[in-house]
Amino acid sequence: MWTLFWTFVKIGCLSFGGGYAIMPVIEYETAAHGWMNATQFHELVSLAAMAPGPIAVNSATLIGYEIAGIAGAVVATSGMALPSLVIMALLSLVLARGAELPLLRKVLYGLRPVVAGLIAYAGLRMILPSAAEGVLSWTFLGTLAIAAGCFVAMVKFRLHPLPVMIGSAIAGIVLF
Repeated sequence: MWTLFWTFVKIGCLSFGGGYAIMPVIEYETAAHGWMNATQFHELVSLAAMAPGPIAVNSATLIGYEIAGIAGAVVATSGMALPSLVIMALLSLVLARGAELPLLRKVLYGLRPVVAGLIAYAGLRMILPSAAEGVLSWTFLGTLAIAAGCFVAMVKFRLHPLPVMIGSAIAGIVLF
């Protein structure tokens, strides 16, 4: 339990830019500890994304539950949330006193490309096939088709994410 807690505390300390930006780190840690393979992780992330709330916390909860039941879910969720609570409390003090500091603004601007890159990487890792599947597998081509449809629906037609997610779930049931 201590390893589970400490792992998610470390992940929580690195959670800049939201849950999707930290997903590669969560995936790396789950693989490094042997808690789950890539397929299990991707299924878990899909489930965590569908649940209300932040995906990183939802993922921590589901990983903890998978490893050690309800106690594991509580420990992993607490570990994931604790650093954010502490950092936000400290940041609120700093920002209240130094919101106009040029150095602080530069740091925040410097973090933007890192966050964008991490989110792009997480998206690519979710869509690219595993070595066992191959590029021309039905799974990969179906996933690619669903992703392209979601992109078009949200960018071109400006659909709300909820019907896009429901449509994706239905497409996944039909295709897979």
